[in-house]
Formats: sequence, C-alpha cells, structure tokens
Amino acid sequence: MKDVYLRQDGTGLAELVAKGEVTAEELLDTALELTDERNPALNAVVMRREDVARQAIRDGLPEGPFRGVPFLLKDLGAEARAYPSNNGSRLMKGMEYTYDSEIFLRMQATGAVTFARTTSPELGVGPVTEAGVYGGPTRNPWNTGHTSGGSSGGSGAAVAAGIVPMAHGSDGGGSVRIPASSCGLVGFKPTRARLPDGPAAGEGWAGMAIEGMLTRSLRDTATMLDACAGPDLGAPYWAPPMQGSYAQALQRDPGRLRVRYATTTLSGAALHPECVAAVEKTARLLADLGHDVAEFRPAADLNVEAMMLAWTSIVACGTALSVREVLKGRPLTRDMVDGVTYAAVEHARGISGADYLGAVEEIHAFGRRMAQVFLDCDVLLTPTLATPPAPVGRYKPDFEDFVAYRNGPGSVFDYSPFTAIFNASGQPAVTLPLHWSADDLPVGVHLATAFGEDEQLMSLCGQIERAAPWADKQLSLILGGVRQP
Repeated sequence: MKDVYLRQDGTGLAELVAKGEVTAEELLDTALELTDERNPALNAVVMRREDVARQAIRDGLPEGPFRGVPFLLKDLGAEARAYPSNNGSRLMKGMEYTYDSEIFLRMQATGAVTFARTTSPELGVGPVTEAGVYGGPTRNPWNTGHTSGGSSGGSGAAVAAGIVPMAHGSDGGGSVRIPASSCGLVGFKPTRARLPDGPAAGEGWAGMAIEGMLTRSLRDTATMLDACAGPDLGAPYWAPPMQGSYAQALQRDPGRLRVRYATTTLSGAALHPECVAAVEKTARLLADLGHDVAEFRPAADLNVEAMMLAWTSIVACGTALSVREVLKGRPLTRDMVDGVTYAAVEHARGISGADYLGAVEEIHAFGRRMAQVFLDCDVLLTPTLATPPAPVGRYKPDFEDFVAYRNGPGSVFDYSPFTAIFNASGQPAVTLPLHWSADDLPVGVHLATAFGEDEQLMSLCGQIERAAPWADKQLSLILGGVRQP
C-alpha cells in the first residue's frame, strides 16, 4: 500500500479511491505511518488531529476531485474550528477559532482529508521555517542540513518527503514559491485576490499576501486552484475573471510567447552559478518550444530596492497588528516571541500613519512599473532564489534589527530577490522544479506573466511539464526516503 501511495499525486490517489481500489481510511493510515516514519527528521508536521480526520471519513466525504486524499494545513491562516493553530508563535500557541475560513471550506469541499498542520515561521515572516514554538528548525528532505524554505516550509518538506501529495500554503513575499523551489515542487501564486481571504480579513499585508498550495504536479495545482478560486462574501475587490479554468488552460498550447530571461537580479546583482544554469537551461528549452526568447534588460527606474523597503515597513506593521490583537493591552516582552518578530514590532513603532500610506503608495507605484515591463514581453523568467537552499541556521529568526534582516547585506532579499516583486505587483507567478544542483539540491525556476494572465501562465507551465517532466526526480527522493547530510 505504501508503494502505491508514494507513487501517486493527489489526482492519482483520488482516482484510486473513486475506482474502489483503495479507501480513504487506508490512505489516511498510510499518511500517518509516513508521518511517524519521516517527520522526526524533518520537524514539519504538527498539531495532529487524527480523530477529526477519521470522523470526517465516517461522516461521509464530499464528492470532490480529491475525495479521500490526505491533506495538511499550514500552521498559519486557513482558520478552522477543528484545527487549532500556533501561527508559528509561542505567543499564540494552541489558538482556537470560532469560525471556518473560506479557503479551508473550499479545500475541504474537494473531499481532501486534513489530519494535521505544518510548520511556519512566526507569523509567516521569513524564507526559512525555524520558529521557536516547534523546538527546532524544519529541514529539507533532499538534505536535512538545509532549509525547506518559508514561510510554508513545513508544507514543502511534507510534500517533498511523500507524507502527503499536496498541502496548503500561503504567499506574502514568496512563502509558497520559496519552499516549493527549495523542495523540488510546484508553487503557483495566482493573481492578487483570485483566492478568498474571508471572513477574518479583507486582504493581507496591503494586498500582497494570498493563499495557495504546494504540490508535486501541475494537475493537482490546477484542480485545487479551480476549486478555491473566486471572491467570497464581502471581498473588497477581486481578480479579473478568467475565460475558462486552470485545468483547461493546463491542456492548451500557449502559442508563441515573448519570453525574457534574467541571469542577474533585476538590480544587476550576481546570482549563484547553479541558478544561472537553471535559467539558461530553461531559456533554451523555451526557445526549442518555439517561443521568442531574449535576455531581459530592466529599466533603470524599476527601483526594486524602494519597493522592498516599503514591503518591509508594511510587513512590520502587519506583524505588530497581529501581536497587539493577541496581547490585548499587555506589554510585549522579548521572551514572548522570536527575535525577528520582536524586531518587527519595534520597527513598526517608528512608522507613522503617513509613513505606512507612503509605503503602500510605493508598492502600488511599483506595480505600475512592473505593468510597463509586461508591455514588451509576455513572460519573465528568473530563478526563484538567488542561491540553492540555504543551510539551516543562516536566516535563523534571532535578528534584533528587522530592516537589516530583510534588506541588509546578506539579507532575506539578497537570498530571495524575485518572489516579493510579484506579491507587490499582484501578478501571477510560479516556481517549477526544473533543475538540481551538482550536490542534488533543488533549484526552482520562476516564471511570471501580466496581471490577470493566470491562464497564459498555466498553459506555459503545462507545455514545460510535458517537455521536461519532473515526476521521476521527485520519486527518487520519495521512494528513497529523507536524505541526511
């Protein structure tokens, strides 16, 4: 049974359930067995609720596209009455909810069987998952000496290790795409407001944050996106309507697209040679597929640095708000939270209302500048990160200077110089597992299209997956088990 389970993506497992070849109970048993077997080396799966999962099966699962497939929720967001959360924080440990979030309800309506949550950095801030509440870092199954990424790092590790075929994530600066890149997975960030945020929020981080999922296959991503897409009650705004579905787009030929690729950051800084190799290999593949491929030359006034400083101010304020809501007037002391969180709250104290609005305006202005970029191309191709997955501890959240952690030399934005760009602009972007380094660490390739052009991006991804499939490479880890340094 375990071998059958490990070889299937979510769609494949659901087909076995529908045919009566396996039961939801058998799949859950296997997922729990794999959790016991593989999670100790990863520290990725937390807050187990086996009783809730078994009761859901007994009550009768919805007749959705993932009926019976084991599933995990990130330990941040996706609020659900049956699944308490830490939000990656000692301050919020075991938080219970009085409502179910819309994203949770839509995911559950697919028939997926949720049985636990997955680790996250405190309040989702950071490209690694090393929050103090979990007693240790979350590690990468390709090499446990390296990070699985963040902030959906637990989901990335659990999916890459084969514990589940897909898991919930969320993305406010790359938090789906960074762990997907680090763990050799698919991570698709839709256009802003394509997925619901309600009922607890109208938007996250001034519209930069969006829900999502990490998967092994594009067909799982497309199916889950179709199940979850669309505005929910009271949404302050929503994405432009799509002409069809993600699943339909996945099967279509994208036509000849203008692809522009970058082998430096958009500010001209150098990248790790493995990341350059990943981009150049993908550029050659796209040229062979008939696309118009050329090197990208960013305008001098793109000014990514100004956007990233504004992003830092907005996230600091968002973090401070979350902490304040929990403290309810009590003072925050250093022992209550991780260092980066404390530093974010301290930084937010010096940001006036006018400063905050100025930061939001800079984000919006940057979105206008990125829209101009896509008048001259259809697709922007870069690596997802500037280096292969970092060693555990390199971005440990014990910094006392939030701006230095995010924007200083050797900082988070030096490590992840591309992903937050598309949270700021709201454009759809994806990381695909198209390259592995000489020491067999995943190196994701990042593609983005114009605002609202999710279908074009999914069509291109489908063409790439058919031309350069990655399932066998993923299975080499999933069947072989977690790798130690």
